Amino acid sequence: MPVTRKNIQPETLAAPIRSGHTLYSHVVAVEGRRLVFVAGQLARDRAGNVVGKGDMRAQIRQVGENIKAALAAAGATLGDIVKTNTYVTDMDEYFKHVDVRMEYFGPALPTSTTVEVRRLAHPDFLVEVEVVAMLG
Repeated sequence: MPVTRKNIQPETLAAPIRSGHTLYSHVVAVEGRRLVFVAGQLARDRAGNVVGKGDMRAQIRQVGENIKAALAAAGATLGDIVKTNTYVTDMDEYFKHVDVRMEYFGPALPTSTTVEVRRLAHPDFLVEVEVVAMLG
């Protein structure tokens, strides 16, 4: 079976644009690939320390780096991501830093769900992202 990935933006749905960026694809259709599931990543360094306490921008960047490392361990890249679930403690603050998110998830335009929550696993965490990626 040939390997295919198709990003779809149905004209019948609102365009997922914020701050001039297309943030995600409404639909990603994948055939002939294995999937990789990455657990929710938080802004922790390798030693488990919180990175960017009180700094959403720094935490988004650390989460992106952690996801990149997790995917590499499975033989995948950021471009292989087809789905993100993002949990934030402050939606307005999160959307001020869309440019950082786009550095990590922009090229692939995976499907995306973003939810504001009261708190994450530790009160110093501001953002958590889990992803699904495809492998050929």
